[in-house]
Amino acid sequence: MRFANLNHRGVVVIADRAIDIETASNGRFGSDPAVYADLANHAALADLAAAAEPDDWPDVDPTRLGAPVPNPPKGLGVGLNYRTHAAESGRELPTEPHLFGKTNNCVCGPFDDVIAPAGRHEIDYEAEVVIVFGRSCKGATEANAWSYLAGVMCGQDISDRGEQFRPPIKQFTIAKSYDTFGPTGPYLVTPDEFADRNSLDLKGVVSGEVMQQTNTSDLIFSIPALVVWLSRYMTFGPGDLVWTGTPGGVGEARTPQRFLHDGDIIETTVSGIGTMRNRVVVR
Repeated sequence: MRFANLNHRGVVVIADRAIDIETASNGRFGSDPAVYADLANHAALADLAAAAEPDDWPDVDPTRLGAPVPNPPKGLGVGLNYRTHAAESGRELPTEPHLFGKTNNCVCGPFDDVIAPAGRHEIDYEAEVVIVFGRSCKGATEANAWSYLAGVMCGQDISDRGEQFRPPIKQFTIAKSYDTFGPTGPYLVTPDEFADRNSLDLKGVVSGEVMQQTNTSDLIFSIPALVVWLSRYMTFGPGDLVWTGTPGGVGEARTPQRFLHDGDIIETTVSGIGTMRNRVVVR
């Protein structure tokens, strides 16, 4: 299934038509998009989708799409999780994942503006695949890891490199959690929709120039491996998000460096999901 947050209401998307969940269910479910982040509701939502007549519903208006999971209970990001990014960073491949926080205020929609604070001159892009937990998860195994996930989204992990690497210590969380620094969307797509959920194409484009292009098969720690590692000591639940890492090609590692400027358009595409387009606004 394909879900979206359309004008702050949860919808099932079928043939580019928006099936309003609250209306189609005759009030059984509310309008909150959180309804589809909970795997306990997916069987009923599948029945609702099967019974719907798409022609009876309006087209999806991309300009009205918000973040599919607008208020995640918690969010984490994974650092240095693509081989190409490790190589361009001049670092050895990690033997275990490295994590940082992405606080919920950073989450914004797939076509929202990314606000780059005036005076901050090293704002960088990071195209990513974002996973959404759909049920309580503790002690997952590689075999059942995907069963804990409600779906997958495109994401950006916008980063202030000046703050991230400010001496005397690096601090990732604040530098990656400014307001609007976590665009997600345009849809939350359930894992069963992908021909190979462990092989997703990912592309990042800035103002028409391809900056990042890879496949999740290049992940150092695959999505199942991340779920296993993360759930050893932490319990995850419906709506929790994880930005799974960015590939090589980030602006900070380029020669010359390529940071984001006012008016830049960031496009993020994941195969089987769609494309986000976020404009950079300096203010």
